[in-house]
Amino acid sequence: MRVIQILTVLGYAFCFVGFVLSGSERGSFEDFNVTELEIETQKEGLLSFLENDAAAVSPSLLKPLMVPLTLIYGAASKGAVCLDGTLPGYHLHRGRGSGANSWLIQLEGGGWCNTVRSCVYRKTTRRGSSKFMEKLIPFTGILSSKAEENPDFFNWNRVKLRYCDGASFNGDGRDEAAQLNFRGQRIWLAAMEELMSKGMQKANQALLSGCSAGGLASILHCDEFRDLFPRTTKVKCLSDAGLFLDVVDVSGGRTLRNMYGGVVHLQGVQKNLPNTCTNHLDPTSCFFPQNLIANVKTPLFILNAAYDAWQLQESLAPRSADPRGYWNNCKLNHARCSSSQIYFLQGFRNQMLNAVRDFSRSRQNGLFINSCFAHCQSERQDTWFADNSPLIANKGIAESVGDWYFDRVGVKAIDCAYPCDNTCHHLVFT
Repeated sequence: MRVIQILTVLGYAFCFVGFVLSGSERGSFEDFNVTELEIETQKEGLLSFLENDAAAVSPSLLKPLMVPLTLIYGAASKGAVCLDGTLPGYHLHRGRGSGANSWLIQLEGGGWCNTVRSCVYRKTTRRGSSKFMEKLIPFTGILSSKAEENPDFFNWNRVKLRYCDGASFNGDGRDEAAQLNFRGQRIWLAAMEELMSKGMQKANQALLSGCSAGGLASILHCDEFRDLFPRTTKVKCLSDAGLFLDVVDVSGGRTLRNMYGGVVHLQGVQKNLPNTCTNHLDPTSCFFPQNLIANVKTPLFILNAAYDAWQLQESLAPRSADPRGYWNNCKLNHARCSSSQIYFLQGFRNQMLNAVRDFSRSRQNGLFINSCFAHCQSERQDTWFADNSPLIANKGIAESVGDWYFDRVGVKAIDCAYPCDNTCHHLVFT
C-alpha cells in the first residue's frame, strides 16, 4: 500500500525557501530583516520535518522511548563548543544483554551554514546552541529499544550526537568579530573521547550512522571511527540521505556547490578533509560524497532516496534558481510534476547511480537506493521497520542494513525508476 506523508504544520510558503541568504556577509542577529528571519525559520522547519520530527509525532508511536540530553562538560577546555560557545551534547541509551558491548552512534543532521549571517542565525536555534536543544528526544527507528521496531540494534548502546556546528562535524576555525565558533571537528573528537570513557572502548561491534548532514559526516569520519578501535572490533558505517550530489540546478547553476564552497572556506573545513581527495581535487569538491566514498576503507552502507526530497527543494529547484515558481507545484507534490520535470529528475537519479557505480563494486559496501521522494529513512519508524515500510525486492531497510552489517548476505539494492515502486513513503508538502 502506498503511503504519503503530508506536511501542513508550517504552511504553504514553507516549501519555497532558498537555502543561501543574500546580502552582506557581516552582521549580528539584529541586522536580519523580517524576510530573512522568515526564510531561516522556514528552513529550520523543513530540516526538522525531513530529518525526524514527523516520526516523533507519528500516531503509530504512542510512547516512544525518551532519552535525556547529556552535555560534554570537558569539551570547553578543548575548544569543542557549539557555534555560540555552549557545550555540545548527546543522548545515550545503554545497551543490555547480548548488545551490552555493541555501540551505534547516530550523527544528527540539520543542513549547514555558509555565511556569517546564516551562522549567526543558527546560534539562536538548537543547530547552533545547546541552550535550545531539547532536553529529551524520542529514540525511534534505528535508535528504538524495541525488538519489534529495530530487530538488529534494539539492545545496543545507542547514541545520538547533537549537531551544533553547521559543517557536518568537520570545521575548525573562529570568527572573532561575529563571535562564531566553527569547531565541528573538535566536537567530534571530544564526543568520541567521552563515549570511549563511557564504555565504548570495550565495544566488540560498532556502527557509525547519520542522517542528512549527519550522513555526510558519517562518510567524512568513517575511517577515523574505525581507527578508534582494535582490529578485532567489527566496525562499519551507514550514511542515510547523505549522498549530496554536485549537480546542475534547474537554471543551469550549481546552487549546492556554491553553498558548500561557503561552508568549506568560512569554517576551515579544508584541513580536515581526506587527503586522498584533496591531493587531486579542490576542497569544495572534497566535501561532496561522490568524490569520497570510493576511498573510504571501512565498510560503508549508503541509504538514499533516488529523488531526495531535500535535494529537490534546496539544490535542484531552490527559489533562487526558479524565481518564477515553475517548479513550485512539483516540489509540493511529485504527482504534480510535468513530464519534462520528471525527465529532469530521472536525470538526477541517473547521476546518483553513476556516483555509486565504483563504490558498489566493493563486496564490503552496501546500497539501498529506493525510488522515493523522501529524506532520512533510518530514524523514522514508518520507513525503518514497520508493516508497510518501503521495500526493494521484498526486503525493507532495517533488514537490508542488518543483513549487510552482520554479513548475512550482500546488499546492493537499487530500485527501478519512478513511478514503479508502490511501497514508498513519499513526502508531500500540502
